[in-house]
Amino acid sequence: MRAELCLNPAKSTEIHRLNLLQTMKREEIVESLACGGTVFDLAVVGGGATGLGVALDAALRGFSVVLLESDDLAGGTSSRATKLLHGGVRYLAQGNVSLVREALAERTNVLHNAPHLAQPLPFVMPSYQWWHQPFYGLGLKLYDLMAGKAGLGATRFLSRQETLDSLPGLSAHGLKGGVRYWDGQFDDARLALALARSAEQAGASILNHARVDDVIPETPGSKRDADGLRQYTIRATDRRTSEAIEVKARCVVNATGVWVDHLRMHAKAGTGPGVRPMVSPSQGVHVVVDQSFLATDHALLIPRTRDGRVLFAVPWLGKLILGTTDTPRQDIPREPEPFDEELDFLLRESAGVLARPVKPGDVRSVWVGLRPLVAASDASDGATKTLSREHTIVVGEHGMVTVTGGKWTTYRAMAEDVLEQCFAAGLLPRKGACNTAHHKLFGAPASNGDPQAAQPMHAAPGLHLYGSQAGAVNQCPGSAQHLGMGLTEAMVRYAVRHEWAQTVEDVLARRWRSLFLDARQAGVMAPRVAAILSDEGIKQPDEQAFMGLCEQYLPAGQLRKAAGQGI
Repeated sequence: MRAELCLNPAKSTEIHRLNLLQTMKREEIVESLACGGTVFDLAVVGGGATGLGVALDAALRGFSVVLLESDDLAGGTSSRATKLLHGGVRYLAQGNVSLVREALAERTNVLHNAPHLAQPLPFVMPSYQWWHQPFYGLGLKLYDLMAGKAGLGATRFLSRQETLDSLPGLSAHGLKGGVRYWDGQFDDARLALALARSAEQAGASILNHARVDDVIPETPGSKRDADGLRQYTIRATDRRTSEAIEVKARCVVNATGVWVDHLRMHAKAGTGPGVRPMVSPSQGVHVVVDQSFLATDHALLIPRTRDGRVLFAVPWLGKLILGTTDTPRQDIPREPEPFDEELDFLLRESAGVLARPVKPGDVRSVWVGLRPLVAASDASDGATKTLSREHTIVVGEHGMVTVTGGKWTTYRAMAEDVLEQCFAAGLLPRKGACNTAHHKLFGAPASNGDPQAAQPMHAAPGLHLYGSQAGAVNQCPGSAQHLGMGLTEAMVRYAVRHEWAQTVEDVLARRWRSLFLDARQAGVMAPRVAAILSDEGIKQPDEQAFMGLCEQYLPAGQLRKAAGQGI
């Protein structure tokens, strides 16, 4: 096929357009890109929330788009969020009204555009001091006022008994009452997939496991195209085959999250080694336990722990997430591990509010997300709580656009800002209007009353997470073959055929959230998933690498127990 594509660039372009009709096979995408027959309007580097948002926005405006991701879609920060769609109650406390207002509007957009993956969630803030309820309650009333028509429910003061009824498993010792307010919740990795499928439907070419090695601008004096736009050559490596890929594009966006500075400093179209870093990384640790510790559909918020942080206990996909920390770190590993003091903090602080303290042996999974916080000149003290959660966009000396910062809730607004910057800098001709605010994402049911969108995000994972695509999933072989934790053989085959899955990790960490919910059980499921991947033509499903990852996601005490049972 490659020879035919390279001899006929028009056919290569037509294959890209077939994305509108059906999912391209990965080999077809690699082959069509490798022959270099297409000059794309836009190349996006990075397949997280921001990069996928940019790809979708640009494709819907009519630009030709290619997105390259070095690992898996949402393989970094974008699959490791606290699973909250929120305006940022603590940002309001910091006086950042503009960020809160924008985030509240964007929260509404996500809930409307992906109702199968995002729903409202009630939070309860218990009060253990007499002044907590009026002080925080008034702040949350202001939060309601700012949300206006986008509000999800009225903030309400709760009695002591109402608080205990809302949060079964909460410590009653010293409890005075509580406050209930509303925010949103979602499945971050599956929302990223919905963005990718939506961008693909709009004509974008999406390729994961494709590492960008260099971005090379045109040589000085080179002839530009009819629009006066420059041209870049993106050199990449298919990490599944070690094959070289070369892509040409008129504009390049660096949306690699915490890794943006690496591309800025090493790519020829970057800004060079002497440039000031844009990112000051911080990590957030999350501990997952059984939902029996807080058997409720309400989330728990402690607005100020003993060291001034915020603590959440969030029901999610049948488990309970305890988080999170905010710890600076200078290295940016692909799989960061928690520091001992972070685990101690989460267990200690949760023990202060839960009737049954969590012990290390109760932990089902521990995972860490790196935040791409925008570096500030006054960050010399190492604190990350004061750094900006807002995004920053920079156009480099050679025209490469870099975006970083922000949060999942505002991904769509960030993408729109990126394209506006591309237009303002003359990197792309202004074309079309942004309509992502009301664009239903792939899988969204025809109406929010559709049964496939009815399951709340705190319920156990099931077919409802596919929304309108549930029928298409069950058309794959093995819909009655259950592998555990709600996963079926048909879902694994669908992940390979339609969701870019290439490894056991791709399936059990992001297409299905087993690794994040119960690392030990994910290890039990891995051999059967690997066998299905092999049957689907995946030559290296990387089962052993995933088993090592399962061990990393278990705390040390449970590791020894698991090892004794053959995991």
